[in-house]
Amino acid sequence: MKILNFFSLEIEGNRIFGLDILRAMAILFVVFGHGASLVPPAIGTMMEYFTMDGVSIFFVLSGFLIGGILIKVINTEGVSFNSLFHFWIRRWMRTLPAYFFVLILLAFLFYYFEPGFSFGHTKRYFIFLQNFNIPHPGFFAEAWSLSIEEWFYLISPSLIFILIRVCKLSTTTAILSTVVAIILLTVLFRLYRYMSMPINTIGDWDGYFRKQVITRLDSLMFGVIGAYIFYFHNSLWKQYKVSFFILGLLMLIIQQVTSVIGFAGVGLYQCVFSFLVSSTGTLFLLPYLSELKTGRGVLFKILTYVSLISYSMYLLNLSVVQWITLRHMNFYGLSGLNLMITKYLLFWIFTIVGATLLFKYVERPFISMRKKFD
Repeated sequence: MKILNFFSLEIEGNRIFGLDILRAMAILFVVFGHGASLVPPAIGTMMEYFTMDGVSIFFVLSGFLIGGILIKVINTEGVSFNSLFHFWIRRWMRTLPAYFFVLILLAFLFYYFEPGFSFGHTKRYFIFLQNFNIPHPGFFAEAWSLSIEEWFYLISPSLIFILIRVCKLSTTTAILSTVVAIILLTVLFRLYRYMSMPINTIGDWDGYFRKQVITRLDSLMFGVIGAYIFYFHNSLWKQYKVSFFILGLLMLIIQQVTSVIGFAGVGLYQCVFSFLVSSTGTLFLLPYLSELKTGRGVLFKILTYVSLISYSMYLLNLSVVQWITLRHMNFYGLSGLNLMITKYLLFWIFTIVGATLLFKYVERPFISMRKKFD
């Protein structure tokens, strides 16, 4: 009984079930994708058809939630350095403690298990510069998206506040100007990079387009567009929610299927415009899902639970669980299919159990502390 209490999580009643569904599906896509390397290649390829780009979904969802919080801050607290500072503190208390915990843990694990590893390899990770305009290093591979999110938290609110405070623009104009500017500049930079350097492999695309701060900030801005429409044009948001949901789902499915089949390759579309399709498709899901306030039954509990621990699952599943834990475990007597099945099951068990503990004993205490800044 004490062991069950050690892992139990309290679920607050003010959650939006539709957004929990989206968050849970995003992390499941990510973990399924990472777990594909543990199964036979033929099965791994088949799994790719059913694992959409979970990180792009996270980006848009994060932009939507943070954009909404920022609009509330502006409307209730006004535009001042104090309100902006409180906004950043609340964000950092939500994201940084678990991130730094895993970063430091990984540094010691790599130092112990990987000959030649130096703690100096981690310096840029502490200020999120490891992939600002260069390919992300191999250490702590998941951190590429967290770097993009942290820079989004810094850049977008700063621009909006400057446009309101210094340029005397209205809140709506400042938000729209920031959204348009960041999307346009990011897309133009991707186009410039595509035209100015050879992109021959998926690895080139992954390192120089998919996983850099300066090439992916636009993805989060689509979520901010959603927040803008939700707060300032709510009737429009609700009116076409079913049609948009169907269209968004189709866009995401088509994008995933064409990526797996290879129609897009590493050409202009894949390098410059494919991210816009994924982001727009996710944005179209939000009107319907944001109106789905609650649910019931076992599926509701499972998806809500997965949504709660999703950030911790993301931090742990690849580097800590797959690359360190499973790689250095002794599977004496197992081989072939039995070894693959054992590794795959342990991959999921370790990820979920580890994420539950990380959320309960690292994430949640700092989330509770944020109330001081309400």
